[in-house]
Amino acid sequence: MAQLEIGAETFGDIALDENGQLESHAEALRNVVNEGILADQVGLDFFGVGEHHRDDMAVSAPEIVLAAIASRTENIHLGTAVTVLSSDDPVRLYQRFATLDAISNGRAEIIAGRGSFIESFPLFGYNLQNYEQLFEEKLDLLAKLVTGEPVTWSGETRTPLRDQTVYPLLENAPIKTWVGVGGSPQSVVRAARHNLPLTLAIIGGNPLSFEGLTRLYRRSLQEFGHAEQPISAHLHGLVTETDEEVFDLMWPHYQFYRSRIGQERGWPEASQMELRAALAENGHMLAGSPETVARKMVRVVKGLGLSRIDIKYSQGTLPHSYLMKSLELLGTKVKPMVLDMLSED
Repeated sequence: MAQLEIGAETFGDIALDENGQLESHAEALRNVVNEGILADQVGLDFFGVGEHHRDDMAVSAPEIVLAAIASRTENIHLGTAVTVLSSDDPVRLYQRFATLDAISNGRAEIIAGRGSFIESFPLFGYNLQNYEQLFEEKLDLLAKLVTGEPVTWSGETRTPLRDQTVYPLLENAPIKTWVGVGGSPQSVVRAARHNLPLTLAIIGGNPLSFEGLTRLYRRSLQEFGHAEQPISAHLHGLVTETDEEVFDLMWPHYQFYRSRIGQERGWPEASQMELRAALAENGHMLAGSPETVARKMVRVVKGLGLSRIDIKYSQGTLPHSYLMKSLELLGTKVKPMVLDMLSED
């Protein structure tokens, strides 16, 4: 098996500044660029930026942010986490990423998904009643486009293409394109049918409960006559110097972020018990000291057979300085530990 990749992801969460006030969207975006630069400097393999259209998350045009990072980095792969494909145009999406791929010398990746928020649908004039059809047809078209070859395609959600070449041309085709899945078996089978790598968004429960989905994906690839594809996973987390500090550091920011989303979706109020369960050995958060995070990472990687594991390191309103420290520890401490543990098997 190829060496495991370890990455970091952010949504550009609006954090508290040094005066305890919420930072501006502009400041949050500049901070994301600096975080991406640091991720490259400390040796991480991937930096992902999520697309949202809300006031508490600054990144709505991830490719522009990634292009800024690409111009100041050398090795790290850069992608979305995720691109909300259902409310985007696949042709324009391909063009933006083909441009990013050229600027970054072949380091661009797409993680295409439906997202966990729906603000983009009314914003761009899409009907939620077409939720399934939009994603299915657009993924079908995107899977053809990212090969860099002329495309023939027809469907009901946009005009057809007939032997259409889309520019700019790729220097190193194809653009690596993952399908982001939150836990739906149908979505896993869809990714396999299109012969695209799978990214699991693990945002609750025991991560090893996703093992059934990884088995389904691998079996589906075989049934569709495709070769093995990589699987990655995205989990929330934060690396701190010690285990003792992580709960007190995260709780007020987690509570603020989680309670707001809970009000929107009719969930109960956030509780300390909920966060402690997420931080537990079998919980879904990769958080705590480098040793703890490395041990939990290895458990998930081995249990699910992953090729890459990413931490969504931004945590609600947690200030930028803590995020930078988390990235530093992830690259300089956690990554070497994880690779050493895996090499011992």
